[in-house]
Amino acid sequence: MDYKDYYKILGVNKNASKEEIKKAYRKLAVKYHPDKNQDNKAAESKFKDITEAYEVLGDEQKRKKYDMLGANWKQFENAGGGYEWSSPFGGGQAGSGGGFEDLFGGGFSDFFQQFFGGGDGRQQQRGRTAGVPGNDYETTSELHLNEVYLGTSHILNINGDRLRVKFKPGIKDGERLRIRGKGAPGINGGPAGDLYIKVKVQPHPGFQRQGDDLQVTVKVDLYTAVLGGKIAIPSLKGSMQVNLPKGSQNGKKIRLKGLGLPNYKDNSVKGDLYANIEVLIPKNLSPEEEELFKQLAALQKHKFQQV
Repeated sequence: MDYKDYYKILGVNKNASKEEIKKAYRKLAVKYHPDKNQDNKAAESKFKDITEAYEVLGDEQKRKKYDMLGANWKQFENAGGGYEWSSPFGGGQAGSGGGFEDLFGGGFSDFFQQFFGGGDGRQQQRGRTAGVPGNDYETTSELHLNEVYLGTSHILNINGDRLRVKFKPGIKDGERLRIRGKGAPGINGGPAGDLYIKVKVQPHPGFQRQGDDLQVTVKVDLYTAVLGGKIAIPSLKGSMQVNLPKGSQNGKKIRLKGLGLPNYKDNSVKGDLYANIEVLIPKNLSPEEEELFKQLAALQKHKFQQV
């Protein structure tokens, strides 16, 4: 009797991870499923083999016992069925209840029924076929910064189905949302896959995001910077009027508390808005304006000389 290599059937090596085994099984099960291969005996046989292989390799305990058998199968075959699982090197007959049917749940091929004892292959007819989980879907949703500020919902078309997805305020670029059961349908009663939505926040022309805080550049004329006065600072909530102190320097930061973005986990917590002042130096001065600046420069020079 030839040894049945489940690893070879699934096309994986013996060191394959559980996820790799699952992925290989899913791919083959979809390819050879009877619904896609009606009246195809070869595909039907292949489907039974890969299902049987996954029933064993997909379960940690069953796989461990199968690997133990693989190293000693000739010794086991010579014993005439039944194996003493208490020792990986011991042979001999197992008890009447120690066959493969008890260990693996029964319902597999004649190979295993004969190999482990306790069956003539007819259990195969009552064997269960494992459901194949559906594939996961992935998509990307693009959000504008004002949608991040307020929260929003988008209608997604997933395989012809319209699905409304809500995005909480404060969601970050690169965030990955998972919606269970909205992926591809399962096969053979297997569960549907999941839908993964990757969030891409579009860059804003005026605001830069740093966590929950926002940065904005506000251009101020030289005269207002020197003399002080009211300036308008844009925010996602609207324009805010703020008093700029006299003598404000280029690069000065003004903090507007709570005018940043809501925290994604706790929307009651808000970030801050930082306005970076950029002082504009006047160009194309008239002769009169140049003369006035010269007078101011002379006054400033005289002032410093007195210090």
